[in-house]
Parts: sequence; structure tokens; C-alpha cells
Amino acid sequence: MNTTHASDAIRIPPGFWEGLRQLGIAPSDVARQARLPLDIDAVPFVTTVQYYAIWQAYTELSGDIAQGIVKLATAFETAQYPPTVLAPYHARDYREALVRMARYKQLCPPESLSIAEEGDRCAIELDWQSGGLSGPPLLAGITLAFLLELGRRGTGKPLTARLVEFAQPMGDARALEAYFGCPVRTGASRNRLTLRRRDVDLPFITYNEELLDILTPALDHSLVERQSASTTSQTVIRIMKRRLTEGGLDMRSVARELGMSDRTLQRRLADEQASFKQLLTQARREQARAYLADPSLDIKEVAFLIGYEDQNSFYRAFRLWEGDTPANWRTAHAGAN
Repeated sequence: MNTTHASDAIRIPPGFWEGLRQLGIAPSDVARQARLPLDIDAVPFVTTVQYYAIWQAYTELSGDIAQGIVKLATAFETAQYPPTVLAPYHARDYREALVRMARYKQLCPPESLSIAEEGDRCAIELDWQSGGLSGPPLLAGITLAFLLELGRRGTGKPLTARLVEFAQPMGDARALEAYFGCPVRTGASRNRLTLRRRDVDLPFITYNEELLDILTPALDHSLVERQSASTTSQTVIRIMKRRLTEGGLDMRSVARELGMSDRTLQRRLADEQASFKQLLTQARREQARAYLADPSLDIKEVAFLIGYEDQNSFYRAFRLWEGDTPANWRTAHAGAN
């Protein structure tokens, strides 16, 4: 197995494999389906590509995406939670649990979570840290389902969501609506779980202050180490990739997201011999290559996804980057990924 770069190293918790066993699926069957080493459950880390392959294999073995989501979300035993989930599970209340989940997800690529509260709603949106192609639909589904499962187990109440949105088809929608207890929309612009704000105020019966005093410093230390390992330029590129389609992507807005002034950001980039404009070009180029590798996206759509309103502008830029047209590049690299 190839050595995994730190930023692309994903640890699969033993509880995942134990959950599959309870569902009658052997880890070796998943590995065989994903074309990975048969002892994959003993491998400490996998790459993002291998991680996606594992989830895709589980999708195929479980039959229906929705049924696979519900079965695994409920089969995953609390005793098998990794530290990044144990800390949220033993939080003071559901809101603190969600905040901790979003924070410690940074230690668990490729998923990324953001939380927004407005009025009587609390929305948790799923994104992908890599900024590249989306993960398998079942992975998006299990991530959001597990957030609700966390609330149910922590509060001891049969909580339901207000709305669940998925960007991709998710199989048997009725099974998902029965699990989440609310409408489930597919083909949406994002993957998002919307809860009732009064529910996130609920205390956790699993609150354990002593355990949190042990877990929190260690997790926070790991998070600081991970964040410090990234250069400012790498962090800016990750933000850019996530926000390319938003428009208005400028130095000030990125600096604000990083919690610094635009002058400070400009100085730090200069120290790394980089500029905002150069990094934006790099982010667009890398994203263009990633999106073109997906045959389901037409070239006009790729242009929009990397921030070009004018398709001709994208063609000119791509020729400068790759010395070829997007269509020719796609044909030449078909099946390479």
C-alpha cells in the first residue's frame, strides 16, 4: 500500500467495520469490491480515493443507498465511537455537541461541517475539505444521519429534523424521510441538515465533564498541530476551492474567514512568495482538472463551477494552463484517475 501524505491520511474507526459486521457485511467483501487489500480493516490509514472507494463498495453491497444509510447509522455502537465523536457525545448539550463535531471534523478529512443558526432553525452543511469532487452519496447521507443520531442518543429523545437536503440522488427517499422524520430533498445545491433550534438547546444525558477534561486538550492539541502544518497559501487555496462559485472572492473576504486583516494576509502570502492572484489561478486550475475528470459534468458547467461566467474566458484560461482545450484534455486523460 502506498504511503499516505498527512493531509490525505484518513483513519477509519473500528466501529465502522464492526457496524458492517453487524449488518452481515465482511470487511474483506468491502475491500474486494473496492479493489483494495483484503485486510483493509487492519490498515491504519487510507487515502481519500481509497476512502471513497470503501464507501462506494458499501453502497453496492448494501443495495439501496437510503437503506444503507439508515442501517449503518443505527448499527454504529456508542462504545465504538472514536475520540473525535466521544467528545461531542459527552458534551453538555446538543448545540455544544454539534460545535465540537464541526471543530473536530477538521481532524477527519474529507468531510467538513459548518453551522448556522437563524430564527428557529439550526442548519448544518456538509462540504468536502479537499474542495474537489463530491464524495459518494452514501457518505454524505451517513454524515448527516449521524448528526441526528448523535442528538437522539445524547438527549435520549426521538428527535426529528425540519428538512434534509442532498445534492445527489439518495435511493429510497421514503426510507430516509421515515428516519429523519421530515421531508428529504434531492438534487439540491448543497448537503444540509436543518434542525429545530429548540432541539439543539436540549441537554445531553450523556454529559461527562471529567471525560471531556481528558479528551478536549488532546484533540485541541492535534487540531493545532494539523493547522500549523499547513502554510497560509495552502489554507487560502482550500478556502478558494470551496468558494469559487460564490462570486466576490477577494482578498478581504478570505482574510475575514481566516480572522485577519487583508494586509496581514497579503504580508503572509508575500513571506511565502505567493500572491492572492496566483493562488486563485492555481485553485481554478486544480479544480478544473478535477471537474473535467468527471464525465457527468459538461464543460460549460465546469466553467461555472470554477468561477467563470463566460465560457470563452474559461477556454482561454485553460489553454494557457494546459496548452490544450478542455475537451481535448478530458479525452486525453479519460480513465487516468
